[in-house]
Amino acid sequence: MSTLPAPLSELAWRELISQHTEGLPAALAAGPVSAYVGFDPTASSLHVGNLVPIMGLVHLQRAGHRPIGLVGGATGMIGDPSGRSSERNLQDADTIHANAEAIRGQLARFLDFDGPRGAKLVNNLDWLGGIGLIEFLRDTGKHFSINYMMAKDSVKSRLETGISYTEFTYMLMQAHDYLELYKREGVTLQMGGSDQWGNITAGLELIRRTVGADANALTFPLITNADGTKFGKSTGGGSVWLDADRTSPYAFYQFWMGADDRDVSRYLRFYTLLSLEEITALDTEVRTSPEKRVAQRSLAADVTARVHGAEAARVAQEVSALLFEKADPNALSGAALDALAREIPFADYVPPAEGAPADGVDVFEALVQLGIAASRGAAKRLLEQGGISVNGVKLSAADKTVSRDRLLRGAFLLLRKGQREFGLLRVV
Repeated sequence: MSTLPAPLSELAWRELISQHTEGLPAALAAGPVSAYVGFDPTASSLHVGNLVPIMGLVHLQRAGHRPIGLVGGATGMIGDPSGRSSERNLQDADTIHANAEAIRGQLARFLDFDGPRGAKLVNNLDWLGGIGLIEFLRDTGKHFSINYMMAKDSVKSRLETGISYTEFTYMLMQAHDYLELYKREGVTLQMGGSDQWGNITAGLELIRRTVGADANALTFPLITNADGTKFGKSTGGGSVWLDADRTSPYAFYQFWMGADDRDVSRYLRFYTLLSLEEITALDTEVRTSPEKRVAQRSLAADVTARVHGAEAARVAQEVSALLFEKADPNALSGAALDALAREIPFADYVPPAEGAPADGVDVFEALVQLGIAASRGAAKRLLEQGGISVNGVKLSAADKTVSRDRLLRGAFLLLRKGQREFGLLRVV
């Protein structure tokens, strides 16, 4: 491992290399290279499944090389058949342009876009959009036989279920991208997931045949959880997005906190910049004190801070500590209360029409408005059973009113039923 040039040596100990071309170590050792990764702009946000190639670009730039992100404005209108059993829904140009702009902002949280080795974002619609069919077939299509294309895994895997001619041409378009970036930006390395090997090597072939030059490829492993399930899905089965409006920073933090003890060491290698020594120390914590979840905390804090910023990560930690570790509600910051209101049942308190306390909050009404109790009678029974706490203090059957001087930050009450059912009330 020590004989490999950076960033290969870094990627190797982090177990982030699936395959690479034979000439890549020498090319990286010879001097700075420009390398690109393609991103699908069919959604307005990247997701955690994109983090491995993003981190590949991060390690590349840290080693003194130049990263380029390619947004598939043209190919996104067609769809890559790799790793799919059915055809993607096609997107219009305006949607893809808006998605591309959002993706650039997300990449800027990881990559430095300034300076001579600064990252660059390009859109393949800029060159593919102006090519006519005859020109494309003459300059690109003639270099590939049908037999060559059908031998690629991305095509073979779809032959039984069916693949459209539109998707069949995706490989040629991606190969054309590599050639175009070789000419425009001096790109000599394409990186991507291991399912992209066939598409990437088609680009190597096109460069060799058209300009007689050598280029390289590197792929990353496709990540699965220890139980064999696909990495990147929330507990509800949906994607975990990098956009805070799609996946809140708290939910994002909790996704990483939920990492299995069998997975957390790998994820620290894949998704953080922690050193081997730091990760080894956290591995020890997993073996000796797994209940403390020290490694998961480190993973969640690091990735959340990188994606959403240090303040969002701090707030997510506050909310997590309250909901799962019985932290003192009175210590919650205003930002944490705002975040909490988006994660648990929330309501603005409306005093009952009759019998409202002169200076305080009717507990029965509060429980009903938050949906913790179905009725005032049910709320009364919960109180009599000792199952309700307000701001961390258990209520008795006699505590039918909470005075305003107990409000958190002068405006909130946190109600809890049992150990895990919470509601937040804002008193206005």
